[in-house]
This record gives sequence, C-alpha cells and structure tokens, in this order.
Amino acid sequence: MLVLNLVILGLAITLEPIPFTAFALVLASEHGVSKAAFFIAGWILSLAIVVAATLAATQNNPPKPSTAPSTASLAVKILIGAVLLVIALRRRRMMGRPKEPKDPPKWQTGVDNMSKWFALGLGPLTQPWGLIAAGVAVIVDAKLGSWQSSLALIGFCVLATATYLVAEIYAWLRPEATKVLLDRVRHWISTHTDQAIVILSGVLGAWLIADSVYLLLS
Repeated sequence: MLVLNLVILGLAITLEPIPFTAFALVLASEHGVSKAAFFIAGWILSLAIVVAATLAATQNNPPKPSTAPSTASLAVKILIGAVLLVIALRRRRMMGRPKEPKDPPKWQTGVDNMSKWFALGLGPLTQPWGLIAAGVAVIVDAKLGSWQSSLALIGFCVLATATYLVAEIYAWLRPEATKVLLDRVRHWISTHTDQAIVILSGVLGAWLIADSVYLLLS
C-alpha cells in the first residue's frame, strides 16, 4: 500500500498545473534550459529534505498498526484528504465564473534576467505543499531497511519531478520546438487550471480518506 500511495501522490504532484506554469515560464526565458535545470535541482532537493526529515523524525521506525501513533498518522491523512476535497469543491464552484485580472508576480516580469540561484529557490517555493504534506503522512510508514520502501521513496521523488525532467530534456534536444509547445501548454493550463485542480484534489482527497478509513477499520 505504501508504494501505491507514493505513486498516486507522485503523479498528483508532477501534474499540478500551477507549479508547472512557473517552470514553463523559466524554461521559455532567455537561457531557460540552464535556469530550468536549477529550478529542478531546487525542486528535487526540497523533496529529498522532506523525505529525510520525515524519516529522521520517525527514526526510521514506522508506527506499528493499531497503535496511537499509527492512528494519529491515519487521522492526519484523513484531515488532509478532507482539505483537498474542500479545495476541489471550491474550485468546482469557481468554474465558469469571470475572474478578476491579477498582476503577475514581480519575478515573472524579470524572468529573462533571473539568476540561476533565484531559479534554484523558486523550485521549492512553487511546490504544491498541500500534496507534499500528504506525502509526509504516507512516508511516516516507510522504513529504509526495506528495499521496497527505499525504492518507493526514490521513485516518489523521481515521479514527482517527471514532467519537469521530460520538459527539460525535450528543451535541450529541440529548443525551437519547445517554445511553441510551451506556449500551447501554458494556454491550455490557463483555460483548464480549475478543472485540473478539481480532478487532482478530488481524486487524491477521496483516495486518502478511503484508504485511511479502511486501515482504521481493518
């Protein structure tokens, strides 16, 4: 179950539209390939720190089933799932409504002059931390002494970064075609952000609640 939960969370993180929009802007900017590489490095580093900190907090000793720590972990996952469902419902209500225009963040207006170190810090800042919190609640059950758990944790970090890695490699191989593709992707995201968040948050929230309730009752 640990592997399945991490796979689902990794997919949800890598498909989140808002962080990828920020990454796409960096990748499409001047010297974007090198800056995007630093963005990805910051993204992966923040994931690795979260995984390491969680394992350190549990002292690589996951709580045993039917104990108070195990019940608390499941309760946290249910709470996070409920929050995700609320986000999905709120976004669902916003669909189709006119939105007030907002000024873009200051970093976007100067993206061509952005330093690589700023891009490095932008990676963690744009992480979908609500989904990362769900990942923390799942990683509590991991134990590095098990090769399956170790592989699952590595796979989680790679999968959560997969979309960014594929885009970076494609941009390196085909820079001209990438600009056209990124324009299309950003346009699609701008018109489908609410739908994507509704689906991702709704499915993940329902899964976390259903899985945690099943474990509590079993």
